Amino acid sequence: MLTGDRHIEIEPATIGPGSHDSGHDADADALCSTDGPMRKCIATGEVRPKDELIRFVIAPDDTVTPDIAGKLPGRGLWVAAARGALDEACKRKSFSRAARRQVDIPRDLTDRVERLLARRCIDLLSLARRAGEAVTGFEKAGAALKSGKAAIYVSARDAGLDGVEKLDRQKGGAVRVDCLGREELGRAFGRDEAVHCVLMQGGLSGAFLRDAKRLSGFRTAGTPVEIDPTGGEGK
Repeated sequence: MLTGDRHIEIEPATIGPGSHDSGHDADADALCSTDGPMRKCIATGEVRPKDELIRFVIAPDDTVTPDIAGKLPGRGLWVAAARGALDEACKRKSFSRAARRQVDIPRDLTDRVERLLARRCIDLLSLARRAGEAVTGFEKAGAALKSGKAAIYVSARDAGLDGVEKLDRQKGGAVRVDCLGREELGRAFGRDEAVHCVLMQGGLSGAFLRDAKRLSGFRTAGTPVEIDPTGGEGK
């Protein structure tokens, strides 16, 4: 979940860094806009910015492989960054239809994607910490938010409501993210757990926010995904 005065809408059931693609992507030829490359989800049939989808490739052994960073060679198959969309893509054999051959889908594919996205978020926080662009702890987070230079306020998913509300009132234009747990935040800062941290405006905050948005789609339940009856293959 992401909140803040700079509100970013997340559609958990239908939807987070984009990078260059190797090989030919499904539906890539005509799907571009002035805001950046667009791709069609093979499950929902929706066309969305690449940052809101997960790229997959088919490995040489015909296994569906998540390409979180978007750098693996091969034809890209795209699925909205949402647990429901990926579950439906697996259930409806959308990968086989899009690849035009039978492919092998790992049983834990959805959970694997969630773990990979969480790992990326943790790694980006760790890089931001080492670059002096992130701090943790209630007092340090509060001071960073008051400085007006904060880009993102991260609270643990299981953080106490009182602390979150106090810092939330100080966040100004910062966006609040709460898709990581205490232990996950702790790993980013080299400790057992962390509850509050702040990313300052800088080169890593944008990348972290994109991946946090995508991770939120796998950690938010509730709304059913809308599925294109044609299987999202398009014409």
